[in-house]
Amino acid sequence: MSLLLDPEFWARLASIVIIDLSLAGDNALVIALAVRSLPQREQWLGRMWGTAAAVGLRLLFIAVVSALLAIPLLRAVGGLLLLWIAIRLLRPGGGGEGHVRHGTSLRQAVWIIVVADVTMSLDNVLAVAAAAHGDLVLVSLGIALSLPIVVWGSGLLARLMTSQPWIIWIGGGILGYVAGEMITDDPLVRGWLGSHADTVDDFVSVLLAAALTLLGWWLARAAASGPPARREA
Repeated sequence: MSLLLDPEFWARLASIVIIDLSLAGDNALVIALAVRSLPQREQWLGRMWGTAAAVGLRLLFIAVVSALLAIPLLRAVGGLLLLWIAIRLLRPGGGGEGHVRHGTSLRQAVWIIVVADVTMSLDNVLAVAAAAHGDLVLVSLGIALSLPIVVWGSGLLARLMTSQPWIIWIGGGILGYVAGEMITDDPLVRGWLGSHADTVDDFVSVLLAAALTLLGWWLARAAASGPPARREA
């Protein structure tokens, strides 16, 4: 009960859900493409079973990554990697799904979804593990809350992120905040910062969150204006 009354618990849970949804656009589109040739009833079963299997593997990966992040310096490296992931997320068209083949049977569609999710989920696994600080209860709740949207939203989720770019900006800002925490929470970095560690932690996290949110807005505005028209020869 005390856990449910902890504001930090709810703040981290909300950040995990937003991160999961922000990075789930490609995964949702893969699900929609993998089951598109199946009968209507089997499409629903394919989305359910494929996503459930992928989530089970993702929980295992998150547990492994959470343990690895306890190793000195790896947390700081993970924070820098997460910054790169956030910038890639914010680039218009930067998360393209490529060509995904469709399944001709329920079993094949489920397999395609699982394989695609495993190969595409490094960013999600790293971000969620960092935001949860190793708390698998938070991870499980966050994924459980976002799972229905990914399963039933599928392609709609990807289109929504295109029409409502502020969702991506917020996700990028949260990733920036989490990346700042990862870098400054690394044991070696905290030892180097000494008594100023907590102050620097807050400053860097807020600064990166604001910078990435503004970067997302600026990139979207630049993409909307479009490149200058080329003159014909």
